[in-house]
Amino acid sequence: MSTVVATHSAASQSKAKYSFNKLQKRLRRNVGKAIDQFAMIEDGDRVMVCLSGGKDSYTLLDILLYMQRIAPIKFSIVAVNLDQKQPGFPEHVLPDYLASLGVEYKIVEEDTYSIVKEKIPEGKTTCSLCSRLRRGILYRTATELGATKIALGHHRDDMLETLFLNMFHGGKLKAMPPKLVTDDGKHIVIRPLALCSEKDIERYARAAEFPIIPCNLCGSQDNLQRQNIKQMLQDWDRRFPGRIESMFRAMQNVTPSHLVDGTLYDFKGITTSEGPVADGDIGFDTPKLPAMDVPDEDSIVQIVNLTE
Repeated sequence: MSTVVATHSAASQSKAKYSFNKLQKRLRRNVGKAIDQFAMIEDGDRVMVCLSGGKDSYTLLDILLYMQRIAPIKFSIVAVNLDQKQPGFPEHVLPDYLASLGVEYKIVEEDTYSIVKEKIPEGKTTCSLCSRLRRGILYRTATELGATKIALGHHRDDMLETLFLNMFHGGKLKAMPPKLVTDDGKHIVIRPLALCSEKDIERYARAAEFPIIPCNLCGSQDNLQRQNIKQMLQDWDRRFPGRIESMFRAMQNVTPSHLVDGTLYDFKGITTSEGPVADGDIGFDTPKLPAMDVPDEDSIVQIVNLTE
C-alpha cells in the first residue's frame, strides 16, 4: 500500500511541476513578446519595478529578474514599494522578501492613507485620489533613483476593463496603453504584463507562494465600477471561452475608417477611385461569428445595468 501511495504522490508532483513549467514559460514568453513589440526596455535602462505586494507586481518582478539574466542587453532593476501607512500593513514582508532575492530596493514611506480617509467621505470610492497621490510619489522616486523606465504590473484584463470603463462611463474608446510618456514628459511607464492573462498570473502567484499583502484601502471596495466590469468579463469568459482573447485582439487591430472619429480618419477628404480602396465597403460585411459569440439576453441586460 505504501508503495502505491508513494508512486501516486510522485506522479502528482511530476504533473504539477510540468503544469507549472508550462505556465511559467507562457508568462515569460508573453512578457518577452511585449517588451520586444513595444520596445519597453533598452540597453542601459534602469527599470524601477513598482511593487505593491499583490500577485501582479510579484509576478512582474519575478519575470523581469529572469529576463535580466537571459536578455542580450544589459539593464538594472530597482524594486520600489510605497508604504502608505495603512493600519495593520505588515512592514517587514516586502523588505524581507526583497533582501532574500538580493535585488536592490527602496521602501518609500508616505502617509497617503490618512490623506485619503480625511478627504474622501465614508462610503465613497477612494481609488481616484489614492492613485493620484501614489503616482506623484512614484514619479518623484523614479527621478531620485535615476530610473529610465517605470514598470507597472497591469495585465491584459486590466487593459480590457479600462476599455469598457471608458466606453460605459467616459464616452471614450480608450484603454490602458502598454507604454506611455507621463504628462510632464519626464518618465516612460511600461506594462510588461500587457499580454498576460490574470488567470495565468493568479495561478503562477499561488504556485510560487509569493507573500501576498492584501489591499484594505481601495481594491477591496465593493462599489467600484471596475469590479462590476471585472465580474462581467469573468462571466463572459466562463460562458464564452475565447471571447476575452478575441476582444483583446480587437484592441490591436483597429480600423479608423470604420469608426466615427474625424481626427483619426479624413472622412471629409474621401473621393472616388479607379480601383479598390483599402478598408472600403467590404469592411461593413457582417463578420461570421460562432453561435456562442452572439450576445444573449443576460449579457445585454448586464451591459445596460452597467451603463445606468
